[in-house]
Amino acid sequence: MSPLTIDPALLDPAAIPAETRKLNQEIVARLEAEPVGLTIPEIRVRRLQGLGAFPLVPKSPRAEVISIDGPGGKLELRVIAPNAPRGVYLHIHGGGWSIGTNDQLDPVLERLADECGLACVSLDYRLAPEHPYPAGPDDCEAAALWLVREGAQRFSATHLSIGGESAGAHLSVVTLLRLRDRHNITPFSAAILNYGCYDLGMTPSARRWGDEKLVLNTPAVVAFSKSFLPPGTDTSDPDVSPLYADLRDMPAALFTVGTRDALLDDSLFMAPRWVAAGNLAELALYPGACHGFVSIDFPQRAEAVTRIVEFLKRHAT
Repeated sequence: MSPLTIDPALLDPAAIPAETRKLNQEIVARLEAEPVGLTIPEIRVRRLQGLGAFPLVPKSPRAEVISIDGPGGKLELRVIAPNAPRGVYLHIHGGGWSIGTNDQLDPVLERLADECGLACVSLDYRLAPEHPYPAGPDDCEAAALWLVREGAQRFSATHLSIGGESAGAHLSVVTLLRLRDRHNITPFSAAILNYGCYDLGMTPSARRWGDEKLVLNTPAVVAFSKSFLPPGTDTSDPDVSPLYADLRDMPAALFTVGTRDALLDDSLFMAPRWVAAGNLAELALYPGACHGFVSIDFPQRAEAVTRIVEFLKRHAT
């Protein structure tokens, strides 16, 4: 059976676990109660306080912070690594290209370090609107090139993988394409692409979602895109919307998305294009899971991370 075969039963509302349904209701209630008209700096501050959709995440005492040269100054890399890494995972955090930090997924990265033997390197790239496109992608490209040049010596591991959540999944694909097209290299063997946004012109699920505040809704997608992209940007440019790219010579990829995510179609469209270009892809659908669910400690996150671990063991070390 193809790993992209979709069981329609997964999209049936009856398949949504009770704990997921309850979590979604709690998230909507919290976001409905937030002040109207929050600015991006205000959203950043609230997120650091554990307000909004996501609770505060424990920070790893094992993390080491290093810095490298980037196109706009120093770039911070947060490293969580086992004693003897078998590979390196470049992690790119989510947050609509505008919010988020490289310490917001420490518990998951600790698990990847321990169970997969990966040195997890999470990048703090420049954020919009202070640093609009192409600043963020430029930083991700620079970090990837640094790993290609120095990763083997620093981490004693040559196998490279890449991935992220939401905007981080988008930036991961853009980085892979840039390495192939600008530098003629394809050094990554696996990609973990969690509920990415691959068409900044908006896929049908994003356009049709409406105002329901289940982490991400249609107005939020529009606002994040406007924050990230300079006026007049062509959203069909593959460097902006990788859904439109030539996807040949991409690594094995695991696309993870919940069925109650405004960006559902982005993964449903991108995974088959990945396969059509001659690459390996798997699609993991989680009934009722909302956007960003890998950042929340509940049963479907555990299920999704287990599958990510299994995928990385097969393709990243």
